[in-house]
Amino acid sequence: MLLKRELLECIKAGKVDLIFRRWNRPTVKAGGTLKTKVGLLAIKSITDMSPDQVTEAEARRAGFADLAAFRRWLDTMKAGSLFQRIEVGYLGEE
Repeated sequence: MLLKRELLECIKAGKVDLIFRRWNRPTVKAGGTLKTKVGLLAIKSITDMSPDQVTEAEARRAGFADLAAFRRWLDTMKAGSLFQRIEVGYLGEE
Protein backbone atom coordinates (compact mmCIF):
# COMPACT_ATOMS: atom_id res chain seq x y z
CA MET A 1 0.00 0.00 0.00
CA LEU A 2 1.58 3.24 -1.13
CA LEU A 3 0.92 6.26 1.06
CA LYS A 4 1.96 9.82 0.33
CA ARG A 5 4.59 11.39 2.59
CA GLU A 6 2.17 14.08 3.81
CA LEU A 7 -0.32 11.41 4.95
CA LEU A 8 2.46 9.42 6.63
CA GLU A 9 3.56 12.51 8.57
CA CYS A 10 -0.04 13.05 9.74
CA ILE A 11 -0.25 9.43 10.92
CA LYS A 12 3.08 9.81 12.72
CA ALA A 13 1.84 13.00 14.43
CA GLY A 14 -1.38 11.26 15.52
CA LYS A 15 -3.60 13.48 13.37
CA VAL A 16 -4.79 10.61 11.13
CA ASP A 17 -5.75 7.10 12.23
CA LEU A 18 -7.94 5.91 9.34
CA ILE A 19 -7.14 5.14 5.72
CA PHE A 20 -9.64 4.22 3.04
CA ARG A 21 -8.69 2.07 0.05
CA ARG A 22 -10.46 0.70 -3.01
CA TRP A 23 -8.69 -2.23 -4.58
CA ASN A 24 -9.12 -5.67 -6.12
CA ARG A 25 -6.91 -7.45 -3.60
CA PRO A 26 -5.86 -6.13 -0.18
CA THR A 27 -2.14 -5.78 0.46
CA VAL A 28 -2.30 -5.48 4.27
CA LYS A 29 -3.83 -7.60 7.04
CA ALA A 30 -5.29 -6.67 10.42
CA GLY A 31 -2.71 -7.20 13.13
CA GLY A 32 0.14 -6.70 10.67
CA THR A 33 2.58 -3.88 10.14
CA LEU A 34 3.58 -1.72 7.21
CA LYS A 35 7.11 -0.44 6.64
CA THR A 36 7.01 3.18 5.40
CA LYS A 37 9.32 6.14 4.79
CA VAL A 38 8.58 7.54 8.28
CA GLY A 39 8.67 4.27 10.21
CA LEU A 40 6.48 1.33 11.06
CA LEU A 41 2.68 1.50 11.01
CA ALA A 42 0.36 -0.88 12.84
CA ILE A 43 -2.61 -2.17 10.88
CA LYS A 44 -5.12 -2.31 13.73
CA SER A 45 -8.30 -3.29 11.92
CA ILE A 46 -9.76 -3.65 8.45
CA THR A 47 -13.46 -3.37 7.69
CA ASP A 48 -15.12 -4.05 4.34
CA MET A 49 -17.69 -1.37 3.61
CA SER A 50 -19.31 0.78 0.96
CA PRO A 51 -17.96 4.31 0.36
CA ASP A 52 -21.51 5.54 1.04
CA GLN A 53 -21.15 4.37 4.65
CA VAL A 54 -18.24 6.72 5.42
CA THR A 55 -19.31 9.31 8.00
CA GLU A 56 -18.24 12.92 8.40
CA ALA A 57 -16.27 11.95 11.54
CA GLU A 58 -14.47 9.13 9.72
CA ALA A 59 -13.60 11.44 6.83
CA ARG A 60 -12.01 13.85 9.32
CA ARG A 61 -10.13 10.99 11.08
CA ALA A 62 -8.70 10.15 7.65
CA GLY A 63 -7.38 13.70 7.24
CA PHE A 64 -10.08 15.19 5.04
CA ALA A 65 -11.58 18.60 5.80
CA ASP A 66 -15.08 17.15 5.48
CA LEU A 67 -17.12 14.42 3.81
CA ALA A 68 -17.28 16.38 0.54
CA ALA A 69 -13.47 16.46 0.37
CA PHE A 70 -13.40 12.69 0.96
CA ARG A 71 -15.89 12.16 -1.89
CA ARG A 72 -13.79 14.32 -4.25
CA TRP A 73 -10.71 12.25 -3.36
CA LEU A 74 -12.67 9.02 -3.87
CA ASP A 75 -13.50 10.09 -7.42
CA THR A 76 -9.75 10.17 -8.20
CA MET A 77 -9.11 6.60 -6.97
CA LYS A 78 -8.67 3.77 -9.43
CA ALA A 79 -11.48 1.27 -9.74
CA GLY A 80 -11.59 -1.77 -7.50
CA SER A 81 -14.15 -4.28 -6.34
CA LEU A 82 -13.28 -3.96 -2.64
CA PHE A 83 -13.54 -0.85 -0.46
CA GLN A 84 -11.98 -0.98 3.00
CA ARG A 85 -11.71 1.15 6.12
CA ILE A 86 -8.25 0.59 7.66
CA GLU A 87 -7.44 1.73 11.18
CA VAL A 88 -3.72 2.50 11.60
CA GLY A 89 -1.29 3.68 14.24
CA TYR A 90 2.34 4.77 14.31
CA LEU A 91 4.73 2.30 15.98
CA GLY A 92 7.96 4.27 15.58
CA GLU A 93 11.12 4.24 13.55
CA GLU A 94 12.82 0.97 12.79
